[in-house]
Amino acid sequence: MIRSWRDSRWRDRLHDWRDRLLASPRFHRLAARFPLTRPIARRRSSELFDLCAGFIYSQVVLASVRSGLLDLLNEGAQPRERLLNRLGLPEMAGQRLLEAAEALRLAESRSAGQYGLGDLGAVLVAAPGIRAMVDHHALLYEDLQDPLALLQGERGETALGRYWAYAGNESPDALTGSEVDGYSGLMAASQPMVATEVLDAYPLRRHRRLMDVGGGEGAFLIAAARRWPHLHGQVIDLPAVAERARARIAEAGLEERLTAAGADFFRDALPADADVVSLVRILHDHDDEEAARLLKNLHRSLRPGTTVLVAEPMSGTPGAERVGGAYFGIYLFAMGRGRPRTVAENRGLLEGAGFEQIRLLPGCNPLQARVIAAKSRSLSR
Repeated sequence: MIRSWRDSRWRDRLHDWRDRLLASPRFHRLAARFPLTRPIARRRSSELFDLCAGFIYSQVVLASVRSGLLDLLNEGAQPRERLLNRLGLPEMAGQRLLEAAEALRLAESRSAGQYGLGDLGAVLVAAPGIRAMVDHHALLYEDLQDPLALLQGERGETALGRYWAYAGNESPDALTGSEVDGYSGLMAASQPMVATEVLDAYPLRRHRRLMDVGGGEGAFLIAAARRWPHLHGQVIDLPAVAERARARIAEAGLEERLTAAGADFFRDALPADADVVSLVRILHDHDDEEAARLLKNLHRSLRPGTTVLVAEPMSGTPGAERVGGAYFGIYLFAMGRGRPRTVAENRGLLEGAGFEQIRLLPGCNPLQARVIAAKSRSLSR
C-alpha cells in the first residue's frame, strides 16, 4: 500500500514536470529544430490545430452531405466545371467546398481535371447511418453555440432535448407518432452498424427467442432474424414506437417470427419467454437511477438463466476515448440525461440489479459498441 502511494506520487511529479516542459515556449522552439523531436513536435501541432479547427471540419462534412456533393461524386469521376454546375452553388463557393472536401479526403482530384470520391467520402456514402447522424448533428451545433452557457444550464430547453421527446418526459408512453418519428427513424438508420458488431460479438445460434428492449423500429431485431432464420423475437418500446416497428417488420416480411409491443420498461412486467434479451444503446441514454430501475425491472421479469446483452459505446475504451469521453459525454448532456459509462460502471449496474456471470465480449470495432453479456440470477442464489 505504501509502495503504491509512493509510485503514484512519483507519477504525479513526473506529469507535473512534463506539463511545465510542454508549456514552455523555449522548449517548443528547441523541439521544432532538433531533428529527433521535430516529427513529434509537428504531429502535436497538427493534433492541436485539429482540436481548434474541428468545428469547421464537421461543417464541411455537413455541407457536403446536404448540398448533394457526395451523391454527385458517387456517380463517378467528372470534370470540375460540370460538378460545380450541378452543385447549384455560386462558382466560388462551390470551388471552396470542393477544395475543403478534398482536404478532408471526402473528395479526390483525378486525372484530366476530374474529381471523384475520396476514401472517407466513399465510406460515408456507403453508410446511410453515418450520413443520417451527420445531418442530425445540426441540432447539436445549435446547442453548442455557447458551450459554457449549455454547461452552466443557462440555455434552458435544448434542441436535442426537444428532439429526443422521451428525455425527461414524465409520461413517455403517451407520446404520439409524430413526436417519435424523427428520433425513431434516426436510430433505425444508424442501427445496422451497431447490429453487425453485436451479432458478431455474440452469435445467437443457440437461442430461440430474442427480446429487444428499447428496440425502436426493430432494426436490430430484423438484422438478428435475417442472420439467424430459426430465431423468433419481439421489440419492446413505447406504444407509438412499437407501432412503427410493426410496420417495419411487415415491410421486411417477418411477421411470422417477429412482433412488437408497447410498454414502459421501467415499470411494466416484461415478457418472460425470451432466452436472450438485448439492450442496444439504451442504458447510456438514462441517468444512473433510471438505468438501475430499468435493469431491476428487467431482472424481475426474466426467467433465471436468461442471457442479457448490453451493447453501446463505453467510456474509457482503449483507442476510442474521444467517443465516450468527449462526443457522447457532451451529446447526452445536451440531450438532458444519460452519460457514457465505463465497462466497470455497467458491470456495477448489472450486479446491483441481480445479474451474474457478467463478462465483456471481444469485438472488432469497439468504437461502434462494446458488448457485455450477463445472466439473470438463479432462484437458488
